[in-house]
Amino acid sequence: MKGMPDSNAEALVQIEGHIVDSDLLRDVFDLIIGSGGRFEIRDFVIGRTNTEVSLARVRVSAPSKERLALILNVLSERGCFVVSESAVRTKSSTKDRTVPDDFYSTTNYRTEIRLNGTWIEVGNQRMDGVIVVDGGKAVVKKLREVCRGDRVVCGLDGIRVHPEFKDRERDEFAFMSNEVSSEKRVSIAVEKVAEQIRNRKGRLLVVAGPVVIHTGAVDSLCRMIRGGYIDGLLTGNALAVHDIENALFGTSLGIDTSAGTPVDQGHRNHMRAINAVNKAGGIKKAVRKKILKSGIMYECVKHNIPFVLAGSLRDDGPLPETVTDMNTAQAAYAQQIKGAEIVLMLSTMLHSIATGNMLPAWVKTICVDINPSVVTKLSDRGSSQTVGIVTDVGLFLHLLANRLCR
Repeated sequence: MKGMPDSNAEALVQIEGHIVDSDLLRDVFDLIIGSGGRFEIRDFVIGRTNTEVSLARVRVSAPSKERLALILNVLSERGCFVVSESAVRTKSSTKDRTVPDDFYSTTNYRTEIRLNGTWIEVGNQRMDGVIVVDGGKAVVKKLREVCRGDRVVCGLDGIRVHPEFKDRERDEFAFMSNEVSSEKRVSIAVEKVAEQIRNRKGRLLVVAGPVVIHTGAVDSLCRMIRGGYIDGLLTGNALAVHDIENALFGTSLGIDTSAGTPVDQGHRNHMRAINAVNKAGGIKKAVRKKILKSGIMYECVKHNIPFVLAGSLRDDGPLPETVTDMNTAQAAYAQQIKGAEIVLMLSTMLHSIATGNMLPAWVKTICVDINPSVVTKLSDRGSSQTVGIVTDVGLFLHLLANRLCR
């Protein structure tokens, strides 16, 4: 009869972790009902201690197989996986840069696939990619990286996702929220960030915008580089240009960075800076020729800190090291974030969102911006691990450098 549910449109899904106190289980139930499905709890084991995880198995039903597939796709992004011994399904790409229509789209959560009877972890985890199987290995690729003949994972069989759960005893980032505003609370947040940086085992990357220069935070970031706390810089042409302008002429966008007042003909200074670097043959050569003697870019060169300058349509110049091909710039960013444990995003919406899209969910991500919507936009685009400190980036870096470089 019309409107009767398809008796085969049901599946048993499982989710585990700190699903009760994180409200994830309630979120899963809301998603099922909101998407036109129904649920029945089949098994529910609650963790008995503060370290034990909980487990739930839920029977999901829908009016049709198509509706069920939509629900399961949404649930997979929350870490639910279909309870089945089925192997992962793959199909061959028939053309470069294309995949079958039912391809599996990845999240930034740790993912496993069932291959040859064994669960194996997917490498190069990031969101908005596809999983390609080669022999006994699986990696995430961007759509443009797919080649004809690649075996692409399709559907949801044989896939399980592990969302990041905050341990009940871990208060590393509990002090931070998008509402941090007073100096007192910022000071507390900075102390916690400094502690995380000191105790890290992996790499610390900085993603920064030109506001770092405009707010007078150059010296603070330079102190952190000299102190050995920074392992890589991801930014754009603008930060480098205004950093070099400041080093050569003491201005940023023509404003005296010491006095905060406009300088006569100062609007020319960023162009003069680009010209000086072009004459030297690049930033590194400008340092070697002792044309550039201070600043963030100088410290990066002197201390062998890798940096990537990603270009944009509005760039002046750009500087010789600026990567103007977007695909190449993305690949350079992706290469640098390998092995990152902490990423510090400093007042740059576009570069922060771009980097966030490349990061797996287990990388600690701290976004500092005077505009709270920047943190919101990061979370909305899938970087749910991001925590925010809403304050002036100059103040933040000054306090952080003082904590780290006492």
